Amino acid sequence: MAGPVLVIELPERVPDAALRELRRLLSDLSPRFEEPRPGEYDIKVSAGRLGVGEDDTPAGYRPFIVSVMGPGHGDVEIFEAEHADEPDLEPFIGFEPTHAVDVIAMCNSRIDHITTALLTAAIMDVIGGIAGVEFREDLAQIIAGLPGLVRLVPDPWHVAFGTSDFLRAWASHPDFRLG
Repeated sequence: MAGPVLVIELPERVPDAALRELRRLLSDLSPRFEEPRPGEYDIKVSAGRLGVGEDDTPAGYRPFIVSVMGPGHGDVEIFEAEHADEPDLEPFIGFEPTHAVDVIAMCNSRIDHITTALLTAAIMDVIGGIAGVEFREDLAQIIAGLPGLVRLVPDPWHVAFGTSDFLRAWASHPDFRLG
């Protein structure tokens, strides 16, 4: 069963040096690291390795797919399809995305939501970008006060765009849950 998904929007292609650093980060975090194509990773990550006091035994590792998408990286059709139904993002995040990174949890418990946010933040520390996070309408006031928030779009989408600092702050909040 697939779990939460976060998308990191990027203003340009991920440079080769950043892609090498991303590969190193993910292989360091994961005892299982598979790369079906350059920029696509099948990994298992422990929340404990990301700073959450959770189980670091093999049973505590959570499966993820991380996929860099866009011209020059692959999955161009998926990138285009994901962005075809969205509004113009430039007014919200300051640029029109040309590339993206999907971070997909393959399980859906609370720890998977937290691990997804923290893994996405760690990836953003390497490649940059802005992540869009769906939220429940009643949480808008809480989210509006978090550090690293770039833009809150309460109506009609209920999406918060933010930096890695925003993701870490939101993941540490007691009401945290990815939409």
